[in-house]
Amino acid sequence: MKLKRCHDSSLMLVVVAALLASCTAKQPSNIDNICDIFSEQRSWYKAANKAAKRWGTTVPVMMSVIYQESSFKAKAKPPRKKILWVFPGPRPASAKGYAQAIDGTWDTYRRSTGRWSADRANFKDATDFIGWYIDQSATKNGINKTDAENLYLSYHEGQGGYAKGTHQGKPWLLKVAKKVDARAKTFEQQLKGCERKFKKRFFGLF
Repeated sequence: MKLKRCHDSSLMLVVVAALLASCTAKQPSNIDNICDIFSEQRSWYKAANKAAKRWGTTVPVMMSVIYQESSFKAKAKPPRKKILWVFPGPRPASAKGYAQAIDGTWDTYRRSTGRWSADRANFKDATDFIGWYIDQSATKNGINKTDAENLYLSYHEGQGGYAKGTHQGKPWLLKVAKKVDARAKTFEQQLKGCERKFKKRFFGLF
């Protein structure tokens, strides 16, 4: 009887582990085309569209931020620093997930929205977080919710840092922000050619 219980427990652990693994979406094979991304990950359009409408921004802007932050990898983390140029050391920040949100900001988001079970490795939660942060940046920094360049600067530096102009002393960051803006525009053009089919699925044909 004990042996059977042990076997049943082991089987249950395997099932739970498999279910948890299945909840983490695989990185799309072509992250440079928003139509290919949504075709491969069918639920992502619904999640991004819902977050965009909730927070008053656009799907291409949010997707461009995720592209820059994690390349659509659910469990992305900053690379570890090197000790003596060889040995892996600590990570430079607590950022993780699609949005690369740090612990403190993620906790603030959860308290603010009441989404206590939100997970940074969940695409739906990550897009809602980015929408929320964009809304905060619009309120605190006066940035238009479609201005991908300045929204990203605020996202990277924090709203306080952006207000102080910390990004102005970082030429490399200014270049990255322009890339985010250019990618958002590219995603916008791409989405115009394919969004109709995702909207059909969104309104009941999933």
